[in-house]
Amino acid sequence: MSDWEFEDETTGSELIDGAPFEDEESFEETLRPQHLEEFIGQAKIKDNLAIFIEAAKRRGEALDHVLLSGPPGLGKTTLARILANELNVEIRGSAGPVLERPAELAGLVTALSDRAILFVDEIHRLSRVVEEYLYPALEDFELDIMIDKGPNARSVKLTLKPFTLVGATTRSGLLTRPLRSRFGVECQMDYYEIGELEQIVIRSARILDTTIDADGAHEIARRSRGTPRVANRLLRRLRDFAEVEGSGAIDGELARNALGRLDVDDRGLNGMDLKILKAIVHRFDGGPVGLSTLAISVGEEKDTVEEVHEPFLLREGMIQRTPKGRIATSEAYRHLGLAPASPSSRAGEGPQERLF
Repeated sequence: MSDWEFEDETTGSELIDGAPFEDEESFEETLRPQHLEEFIGQAKIKDNLAIFIEAAKRRGEALDHVLLSGPPGLGKTTLARILANELNVEIRGSAGPVLERPAELAGLVTALSDRAILFVDEIHRLSRVVEEYLYPALEDFELDIMIDKGPNARSVKLTLKPFTLVGATTRSGLLTRPLRSRFGVECQMDYYEIGELEQIVIRSARILDTTIDADGAHEIARRSRGTPRVANRLLRRLRDFAEVEGSGAIDGELARNALGRLDVDDRGLNGMDLKILKAIVHRFDGGPVGLSTLAISVGEEKDTVEEVHEPFLLREGMIQRTPKGRIATSEAYRHLGLAPASPSSRAGEGPQERLF
């Protein structure tokens, strides 16, 4: 099979207009809001998107290409689906690592209906070759393909139906400048406030037919790391505790007890977060300690420590990144019930420096 002989199944795409991705559970699909008015939080982004959607509908044009960036679990995929629902168009989805060859990109874009949405998750991980072929498709809705090789090679131009690319990324800094410049709408999603998460928990509990009081919703919200996905996951686990060990309803007392048994403390730190803090404080005298050394000491992958745990600990003010490595702050010591380390104790050569 040549690079330009393609079939639908090779693209790794999923038709997600009203149907879930295969690897998502049915309840996740149920909890997703379907329209902008149901989407809680990200008020500025919602207001702007509502204007862009209405303008595109009035002109009968495809919505301009949209880039959704932000940490995992904030609703980027949900917003992409909402865009399709609001515009009443088809949406197909894939992921950057899946699109390895131009043929796979061609299989996706040629199958799109008029003004459809192509959703690409982790778009910063697109291969450079695929990215180069994508540019004319985004700008002129054309795709240049090469037929044959060597002296018989010739270029064939395919005309595409107008479509909207919605790219999602957790690391917008890794996007190339040419690709970023093709997006007419950029939305930087931020962590949610506790009040917004309480609304999300109450809405999800209603959909799951679970009774929850204000105290229980507050306990889940304040331990959810500012992330709706975490809030919904904790709600489902507390529903299990309520049905097996309680009356079926989630109140504040049950929430505090169950979350403690799930190793989620009152600030939302989980077992690995605490393990990282304790390693810096106890094994490395508060730091500085390098990322690789820290990851080895807690038995976790370096990328997981950097991309999953560190952002939350930084946002909570419990660690600092310095040129020499990670340092535990006074807030980290207080959270662990310890007296803050004296700044003078960190002067000079630290454990990380002594290793090398």
